[in-house]
Amino acid sequence: MTTDYNEFMMTERRSNWVRLRTLVALRWVAVVGQILTIIIAAALFGFQFEYGGFALAIGASIIVNLVTTFVYPETTRLSERGAALMLLFDITQLSVLLYLSGGLNNPFALLILAPVTISATALRPTSAVLTGGAAILMITLIGLIHRPLLLQDGTELLLPDVFVFGHWAAILIGVLFLGLFSWRVTSETHSMSEALLATQLALSREQKLTDLGGVVAAAAHELGTPLATIKLVSTELIDDLSDNEALREDAVLIREQAVRCRDILRSMGQAGKDDLHMRSAPLQAVIEEAAEPHMGRGKSVIIDIQDPSGEQQPHCYRRPEIIHGLRNLIQNAVDFAATTVWLDVTWTDQTVTLRIIDDGQGFPASVIGRIGEPFVGRRRQERASAQRPEYDGMGLGLFIAKTLLERTGAEFSFANGSDRNDQHLRSGRKSGAIVELTWPRDRICLKDGDEMAALGQNTRF
Repeated sequence: MTTDYNEFMMTERRSNWVRLRTLVALRWVAVVGQILTIIIAAALFGFQFEYGGFALAIGASIIVNLVTTFVYPETTRLSERGAALMLLFDITQLSVLLYLSGGLNNPFALLILAPVTISATALRPTSAVLTGGAAILMITLIGLIHRPLLLQDGTELLLPDVFVFGHWAAILIGVLFLGLFSWRVTSETHSMSEALLATQLALSREQKLTDLGGVVAAAAHELGTPLATIKLVSTELIDDLSDNEALREDAVLIREQAVRCRDILRSMGQAGKDDLHMRSAPLQAVIEEAAEPHMGRGKSVIIDIQDPSGEQQPHCYRRPEIIHGLRNLIQNAVDFAATTVWLDVTWTDQTVTLRIIDDGQGFPASVIGRIGEPFVGRRRQERASAQRPEYDGMGLGLFIAKTLLERTGAEFSFANGSDRNDQHLRSGRKSGAIVELTWPRDRICLKDGDEMAALGQNTRF
């Protein structure tokens, strides 16, 4: 992904979330609730209110709602600034009502948490901090300065000072806790959603490439016989037309072009032919296919097949999830290795295990417990940039690989081979990052005797 797209995802991904009509609908509910509360408090409990002030505050909300309803389309989505201003208006309007009705002696003061929670959920941290700070400031001011709540006989309804202070402290803590908690949960949910989308796109791309290779291989296979016939006939014509140089040259040209067509189709279908005609391959072949794009990048990639039992190497499914996931992991190891990457493969009757080890600096201690979560790569951007100047990732590579491989039944563990920082001692040794994958054998391998079951007609086309 490009740098511009990374910056967009990191800074703008939560803008334009909120529909204007959503806030308008919530404000209509608030207006109706405020009017009913005033009527009930006055009729049933005999409170005396300054109805003029209430009318101005509630009327302002009604006017804003009417203007936004008739001026803006129903599909309007608010910008970051617009949503923040709308929520600040709601905080101010509610603060005015609380000022006119006892301040923190009014139990409805806790409703100030509503716009703060919406802001933390829908806006970026800067705007969320702004609205949260405004709410805290307003609550503090109305706690100090407010109109008293008066009963019908003129008695002022007051809570003890300790309860007023407790009410203020509870609202303050609620603003901080709910705001932070809502922002954190929403950020993690959205990050996971973005990462899963990236995973689906990566898998879809891999599947399309696999299918395209299969189509090309099918064409190469089907055209092989007619091209061979053309070559054979043209060769015979060359021999028969030895006395006619012009026609003989045409026959030579036909044979050359037939050979050229065969070579082109063979080169285009080399990767896809296996996908079409061999749905499985020996375990080592699958590992080699995943590692092949990274074997010529200046680092040694050593595949070590460890078979203590001496049995025949199992045949594994060549699924796009496995190939693409392993390729991502191997790419990561090659990128951060000093000189060498080891792919240690072993199996038993029940499991297949692959260890990807490099001789780099290993995983940072600060993130090793969170490897596989989306966007964790941002926390090591500075280190990655120093070691890989071209690196500009979003922290999705390991997440995508982990997600794809877990679909196939893989279990992951991450570790470092050594904590020593001397690069001379690390180079050429298994002292860097270690990624271990373990599959149940029956999830990725064919049963004994079924290796040839993958051969047959391609049913996808």
